[in-house]
This record gives sequence, C-alpha cells and structure tokens, in this order.
Amino acid sequence: MKLAAAAQMRELDRRAIEGYKIPSIDLMERAAAEVAQAALDALPDKPGKCRAAVFCGAGNNGGDGIGAARLLFLTGLKVRVFLVGDYGRLTPDAMEETGRLSECGVELEAFDPEDKAQAAWARSCQVVIDAVFGVGLSRDVAPESKFAAAVDLINACRGTVIAADIASGVEADTGRILGRAVRADRTVTFTLPKIGQAAGDGALFSGEVAVCGIGVPAALVRELPCPVQTVETDFARAAVPPRKPGGHKGDFGKVLMVGGSMGYTGAPYLAASAAVKSGCGLVYLGVPESIWAVEAAKCVSAMPFPLADRRGRLSRRALPELLERLEPCGVLALGPGLGRDEDTARLVREVLEKAEKPVVLDADGINALEGHIDSLDSRRGRITILTPHGGEFARIGGKAAGDPVGAARAFAKEHGCILVLKGHRTVTAGPEGNVLVNTTGSSALAKGGSGDALAGLIASLLAQGASPVMAAAGAVWIHGRAGDLAAEALTAYCVTPGDVIAAFPKVFSELQGNRT
Repeated sequence: MKLAAAAQMRELDRRAIEGYKIPSIDLMERAAAEVAQAALDALPDKPGKCRAAVFCGAGNNGGDGIGAARLLFLTGLKVRVFLVGDYGRLTPDAMEETGRLSECGVELEAFDPEDKAQAAWARSCQVVIDAVFGVGLSRDVAPESKFAAAVDLINACRGTVIAADIASGVEADTGRILGRAVRADRTVTFTLPKIGQAAGDGALFSGEVAVCGIGVPAALVRELPCPVQTVETDFARAAVPPRKPGGHKGDFGKVLMVGGSMGYTGAPYLAASAAVKSGCGLVYLGVPESIWAVEAAKCVSAMPFPLADRRGRLSRRALPELLERLEPCGVLALGPGLGRDEDTARLVREVLEKAEKPVVLDADGINALEGHIDSLDSRRGRITILTPHGGEFARIGGKAAGDPVGAARAFAKEHGCILVLKGHRTVTAGPEGNVLVNTTGSSALAKGGSGDALAGLIASLLAQGASPVMAAAGAVWIHGRAGDLAAEALTAYCVTPGDVIAAFPKVFSELQGNRT
C-alpha cells in the first residue's frame, strides 16, 4: 500500500478541489462522517447513554473534528467540543463547520488547561476525538503550551481515543514524535495512510489505522508516485519463488553461510537453519575450525565445514578457501556470530571487495565496516544486502534519529546497496530510493538470534531466485509473520528464534493459500 507524505496529501486535495471542482467543505464533511462513524463503533452502549469529548485545532483538521461532533450530537450523544487554539484563526471550512454545529445548539468552548470541569468531563467520556493537529505539523509541541496540555489530557482519558487523520504530535513524513503526541487507539486517516503512521514511533502512537476515502478521485490516487510503500501479504507471496514440480536440490539455490566464533555457536546454526527451512536446496556453513565440531553435531541439513581461525575467530588465512567454496554458490551470507576482531574484520572487508556473488551482510559483518565504508562502496554495481539494527547502523555512519525511512533511503542511495534497517517496523530501502515498510512482527522477535534467522531467510529467497529487494522485504514480512504466529501460541515472552523458524511452514502455507 502506498504511504503518502504531507505535501502529497495537500497536492491531492488541491487537485481534487481545483481540477475536479469538488468543494472543499464536501471533503471535510465526508472526513467528519468517517470520524463520527468510528466513534459510534467504539461506544460501549447506545449513543444516548454515552459522552464524547472533541478536541479541535483551528485548522482544517479541527474542522473535521467539529463536523464529527455535530454528527455525533445528532445521533444522541452528549458532546462537548474544545477549541485548542484561537477562534480568530479558524479556517473558512472550519468556521463553516462551527456555524453548522452552533445551529444544532452546541458551541465551541475555548480549552482551558486550568479548567477542572473540562478535564473531568473529558475523563468521563466513552470516546475522545483528537483533531488538534493535522499532517502539516512539523515543529515540536511547546511543552508549556495549551496544546501540550490538551495532548496530556487526551492521553489521560479512559475512553477510546480516535485521531482524525493523524495522531496530534506525530510527524506525518517520518513518524517522529514532535515533543509529545496523542496515543490513539484508532486513527481514521483520509485517502492514503501516511508514512509516519507506519514507520518510527508514529506507528506505536497511531493505534489501529483505518484508511477512508473522502471523495478524492481514485484516478488522482492511482497516479500519485509514492516511493514509500508497505509490505503486505501479496508482496510476500510474490517474493517466494515457485517450486519446480520435478526440481532437484540444485534447482533451489545454494547458499554459503559464514560466521560463528568461540562463544557464539548458535548464530550461524540459526542462520543456516532458517535458510534450509525456507526452501534453499543446499546450505554450506563455514565456521572457525575451533567450533566446527559443535556445528557439525548441531546441523543435520546444512553442511558445516572448518575454516582457518585465530583464537576462536575466523582468520584472514581463511580467505582463499572461503572464495573457493563460494564459487558454486549463488549467495554468500556473512556475519552471524563472527565476533569483533580486527583480523576477522579485515577478512570481511577483503571478501566484500573480491566476491562477485550477492552478499547478505549481517551482525559483526556489518560492524567490520566501521571506519571502512569504502569496502561497501567498492561493491557498487554488485548485490549487497545489509541488515543492521540501530546500533550497527550508527557504527557505519547511519543516522536514523527519528526518521528510519529517510535514513535508510539516504544510506542505500549513497552506498548503492539494499539496506534492511531493523526495528519495530523494519524498513527496506533500495539503491534507487524506493522504501518498503514492514507490517508484521512484535516484541516476540526481540531476542538474540532473531536477526540471524532473518539473514538466513533473506539469503535463501535470494538464492532461490527472488529479486534482491523482493528477497529482503519479503523475508522481513515472513520472519515477522512467523514471530506473530509463534507469539499467538507461546506468548511474546516465550518465543525463541528457533520457534520463529519452526513457524515458517505455517507462513509459507498461508502464502500458498493452504491455511492449516
């Protein structure tokens, strides 16, 4: 699904109003109706027995809230509408909605942070509507302002909080929290979802997001170029290469997995297991000679072999054999459990510079680039997929700082790679500037080893024939979905990376349409 920026939404509205001659007040009325319906759906009892508090700003977002208040009042709800802002700055459409509300006998009340009666009313309501700030907010909410007080009061309310278009305080283009923000239970967003509702902290503050049409012509929406999109089930399904009915193991890809060190024997095993479990035909696992016996005892389907090591970690002396072993393989996955050692880091950098095959670089393979980003730049024109978490990203010069989408896009374009920036909503960015935001996963994946399983899954799909970006973003979705299924059975507390891998069959069955 497309994710829009604030400027794009303003342009869509402008073109609908000017090009299609749709009155702006009509768009506002439809938006108000969607918000009001969401509020009615959230009520625990009949409207006549419930209360609603509506917090509005002076802009068009506030007009949406004022219109929703009128519609709720007409259903029988007891409604009070608090204006957080200056009456004299109401937009023309918001002023029109105010007049229509007044005709029903309900007046705007100036919000007063010191008014205990207002606060008591809001806290007593079964539903609270946030229409203070729209998608245009781009500066922090002043901490001592009435706007901040309104946000705090909304967050203190027991009733269901519904945000009109976007939760106030969430930056639409990034998901950054602008000082403070409303924690919505539901967000009714208009025409298209916004980047900040799917990525960054904004995804946590938006609650359940419902996308509602308000009359902007579908042709305008279809024509809108959106370099940022979400990864949904259909995308993941397309990322899984079909199986030849008469195929043999050589038809389904060969992966060389390289990693491990003394004390970190689980990581390469998990990565190799994920590659095998997701359909890869042959998985070879190169590990330091000192831990080879451990890996050989663990592995049944993957094929471990020893590489030259130095004090329990891979040595540069392993380079010739590593490159030789890579020759018949389609993909190299490098990094899980390597450990941080200068000799090993130099090996990683030399492999990156010499290997022509696609590389999935994970964990300490990424850390080896700290201060040596030129080794990554040397691979421009070759396929390289990096899978850092925030700390690893920072070590190689990335600056996520509240804008994971923008940071991932900038890094991928600058270094000619595919970047999988792991987080609450993992972001996959390609070198052309397109970004895919994942929609699966939870805190069940916040365990050591989860990233190793993801690296193995990416390498597997890539080796089986998926395009690099499809392999990366599709694997992230599958990995997250497997974590969700495992959490349903075991709770987020008890899920292990092994449980995630064990849930792969259920996910692949879903993607094939064979639900079990």
